[in-house]
Amino acid sequence: MATLTKKRKAAVEKFDGTKLYDLTQATQIVKQVSTTKFDATVDIAVRLGVDPKKSTEMVRGTVSLPHGTGRTVKVLVLADPAKCEEALAAGADMAGLDDYVEKIKGGWTDVDVIICTPAVMAKVGALGRVLGPRGLMPNPKTGTVTMDVAKATKEVKAGKIDFKVDKSGIIHAVIGKASFDVTKLTENAQEILQALVKLKPSTAKGAYIKSINISSTMSPGIKVDPRVVNA
Repeated sequence: MATLTKKRKAAVEKFDGTKLYDLTQATQIVKQVSTTKFDATVDIAVRLGVDPKKSTEMVRGTVSLPHGTGRTVKVLVLADPAKCEEALAAGADMAGLDDYVEKIKGGWTDVDVIICTPAVMAKVGALGRVLGPRGLMPNPKTGTVTMDVAKATKEVKAGKIDFKVDKSGIIHAVIGKASFDVTKLTENAQEILQALVKLKPSTAKGAYIKSINISSTMSPGIKVDPRVVNA
């Protein structure tokens, strides 16, 4: 069994690892046990009562966090020159087409979100092997394939995130930074949970929200009572 470091031991002594907390209590504890020298990212992990192998139970969607993620998101827009101008004016970090397509083919992926127009999807689709594994492939379902690249860019910059259930039936999402106050972290978490409830597959049986954990970078996870959400 691994030996706990002094910081880790001090952190786990600040809460009951067997207890289920409400969202406000959980975010308060996460802030208390976050001891990194940098502004740690706070994440939520939600285990769903779905079978991701079934296409009818694949939970995926987007949500605009009311208080953003606290992270600087680097946005690349792939489109024709006119749309690129719109994107750059809206705050995109980079915009273009052929030059970036070639860079990506060579393995370049120094970007957080890629937005494109439907007209260039033939070229973007060829980048699937590079972008797919990194979660960067534009998709109409997440609003990253659109004619309104300016709106999409502003939304992403303001805190819009996309999420997708993994093979284990878990949704992982960022809800902010440890420097956020408790209210902001709690409201961001609530926004994600409400979005998940709306996306509940009609074929899902039993409890839909099976477990919820909130943690920050390198901190222990705090268990949240899922019964309130299921109710």
